[in-house]
Amino acid sequence: MQFTSFAFLLFAALTLLAYFLLPKRVQWVVLLASSLLFYAMSGVEYLFFILYTAAVTYLTSRALQSRADREDACVEANRDTWSKQERKAYRAEEKKKRFRVLLCGLLLGFGMLAVIKYTAFVLGNINGIVTALGGKGMEIPSLLLPLGISFYTFQSMGYLIDVYRKTVRAEQNPAKLLLFVSFFPQLLQGPISRFGDLQKQLTAPHAFDGFAFRSGALRVAWGFFKKLIVADTAMMGIKTLIERSGEFQGFYVALLILLYSAQIYGDFTGGIDITIGLSEMMGIKLSENFNRPFSSRSTKEYWNRWHITMGTWFTDYVFYPLSVSRPLQKLSSSAVARFGKGFGMRLPVYAATIVTWFLTGLWHGAGWNFIVWGLLNCLVILVSRELEPLYRKFNACFPRLTASKGWGAWQAIRTFLLMGLIRSLDCYRDVPLTFRLWASMLTRWNWGELFTGGLTSFGLGVAQWCVILVGVAVIFAVSRLGKDVPLRHRIAGVPVLWCACVCVMIVFILVFGAYGIGFDASQFIYQQF
Repeated sequence: MQFTSFAFLLFAALTLLAYFLLPKRVQWVVLLASSLLFYAMSGVEYLFFILYTAAVTYLTSRALQSRADREDACVEANRDTWSKQERKAYRAEEKKKRFRVLLCGLLLGFGMLAVIKYTAFVLGNINGIVTALGGKGMEIPSLLLPLGISFYTFQSMGYLIDVYRKTVRAEQNPAKLLLFVSFFPQLLQGPISRFGDLQKQLTAPHAFDGFAFRSGALRVAWGFFKKLIVADTAMMGIKTLIERSGEFQGFYVALLILLYSAQIYGDFTGGIDITIGLSEMMGIKLSENFNRPFSSRSTKEYWNRWHITMGTWFTDYVFYPLSVSRPLQKLSSSAVARFGKGFGMRLPVYAATIVTWFLTGLWHGAGWNFIVWGLLNCLVILVSRELEPLYRKFNACFPRLTASKGWGAWQAIRTFLLMGLIRSLDCYRDVPLTFRLWASMLTRWNWGELFTGGLTSFGLGVAQWCVILVGVAVIFAVSRLGKDVPLRHRIAGVPVLWCACVCVMIVFILVFGAYGIGFDASQFIYQQF
């Protein structure tokens, strides 16, 4: 069921009615029933996968919590008889045992995701090698790819790691944990929530709050606006540019980069707006996933603003543990002795960064284009880090220039174009083809077609271009106006103004969006991986 379908609007409306009309003590039961029904409507067979993940998560977390409780009880019982060294040794030994339990849970959880999502990719690469050597490749099985499996698996496994680290206690009620895993607004594309932030909100009673309801509803409408007017209209031209890439090269590649940047922003942030807005209507606050990313002045800043919960997940659960792990610390010591302190001290950080970005690319999709996408982001970040001393010298030499708004605008434009260039790997999907098309922007000088009908030669007419440009301008204006205080909060405080804004957006969506004549609502991008 797509968020932009009439069926989802009806489903959400009925859920809200039941949520606020039934007794508050059963609100979480309403959410659980709605979440399971929502997932079943996408395919009853998919329920097995999410129930499997929830079961593995529950049993592993209870085993971890049981061991942690016994450990604490034993230490407390022997506090007067054990020395500090004995307590430390006992806790270290128990931590190893808990780690083995955690490892089993992670293997079972991530194992399911790996088999379903990456089997075809791995076998395809093996077949390529075997065929090149003159052998016969294996048959590649066709496996179901349940909706949102990457998101709910990462959220669940993050919870297990938190229980292992003793930052949260394991949930005793399996139904309440299932709700955390399956909460339907965030099931398909995030944000990736933490148990400590979300679980109490899901199970606590919530009274109807008119302001929160209006603010959330306005954000839902805003998400529909971005998705159906900007993203889906842009997609009409993007599909042609991708499918006929042999014909549309040179300046069309640059045009694709710009169009796809608008499309993925409208698509992904629009979906997140619907998710967070619907949750806000219920009194549940989810983590923000975007913070004006296209105003970023560097790649590092961009990834602190784009898909924030994914970035923090990989930082907290992959980068930091890996960078301080014993193998990398040994490698660092060896490198210090052989190559000097500067390189040796940076080596663990750089190795952890490479692994993190490799896994980030692989998380986005089972394809070499995603892996190369991740590693290119990694390369830019590492090179920028190495050049930081030069940046500081440049800033010291030209303080007035680097403090000016013009310089900041140049940095933002540079970062936007660089991220857009790398992001085009997501469009063409073929790595060598993408590199050739990048080169065509410099070798195929057809930029004059911009003024001779080239803009309307691949499925976008003048009307569609106007819709996209006006939509992007509106998004930019709202972003600027809501820089400090979200604009929807100001509007929600004035019911008459709120009603007018919602009505205007509904009219624009019906006339110019995917529900209008000649349009077709496409699936959200992050539901396709």
